[in-house]
Amino acid sequence: MKDVDRSIAPAEVGHLARAVLDAVGTVVVGKRDALELVLAGILAGGHVLLEDLPGLGKTLTARSFAQALGLDFRRLQFTPDLLPADVTGSFLYDQRNGDFTFRAGPVFTNLLLADEINRTPPKTQSALLEAMQEKQVSVEGVTYKLDEPFHVLATANPIEYEGTYPLPEAQLDRFLLRVSFGYPQHEEEWEVLRRRMSRRREEAEIKAVVDAATLRAMQAALEDVVVEDSIGRYIVSLTAATREHPSVLVGASPRGSLALLLLARVRAVFGGRDYVVPEDVKAVAAPALAHRITLRPEMWLRRVDPAFVVGEVLEATPAPASGALPSYAAGGPRH
Repeated sequence: MKDVDRSIAPAEVGHLARAVLDAVGTVVVGKRDALELVLAGILAGGHVLLEDLPGLGKTLTARSFAQALGLDFRRLQFTPDLLPADVTGSFLYDQRNGDFTFRAGPVFTNLLLADEINRTPPKTQSALLEAMQEKQVSVEGVTYKLDEPFHVLATANPIEYEGTYPLPEAQLDRFLLRVSFGYPQHEEEWEVLRRRMSRRREEAEIKAVVDAATLRAMQAALEDVVVEDSIGRYIVSLTAATREHPSVLVGASPRGSLALLLLARVRAVFGGRDYVVPEDVKAVAAPALAHRITLRPEMWLRRVDPAFVVGEVLEATPAPASGALPSYAAGGPRH
């Protein structure tokens, strides 16, 4: 294992991130933009909702990132009869000791794939909330800390409604961003078949590019990415504009602004910079904000997509063009 306390420069974070994406790209064909968003969510310290049709590589993506990042990985299939204890763990009676001992559930891992999270009842869905937000779980009054890094990649099928429990807004807000892959191009789909025949087995293995300690160092390095005041105000303006849009019933919360900030920092590092520009914010606006927006009922009848609302907000909100230093880094405004 590498030194937990070692520091990494933002430039090295970008180099390592590209190496991780290249490794995952050897298994997940195409979809580089979507893969960048998933990795951005992990580097930003958050959780990612993969909402797409079945068979488009959501599970494969989660497993591949776990391998490339050198993380402990567990997959939990959410079903209607799944209980909260099946997620967090429970106390079992040990006859040898005559006492109850805690048996940890699958949530005690680095990267948890919550497969088809919308197929389980709200009570079990909520068992993940404390883990996702507080990085801990409470079982029968006892609190257990989760080892870092801890990230949830949850999958959801957007078209099947029978036997599903749509995620409530409060839980959707816990996901840093929502990503969809979409169907592959013809050549990409043929490449999937070609690679399957070439390796002569179903499973594809990826060698670790980094380890858990290095990932934590990469996440810490993002704190050194500069966000100038006008960029921060631009982020706030975008989020606030979603609350005032005529098609929106409930707009994005301040957690949406924080998601924009964190993801824009990662995009800056991907671009080889240690400072954020407006284009970084624009690139992550839809994935970070669309799932936090509740449209008016009549908009659902017209099949208006929340991402379309975010696009209109981006067009209507002027982007800054300032080179001033951030006030938070200088102890006050500087001109």
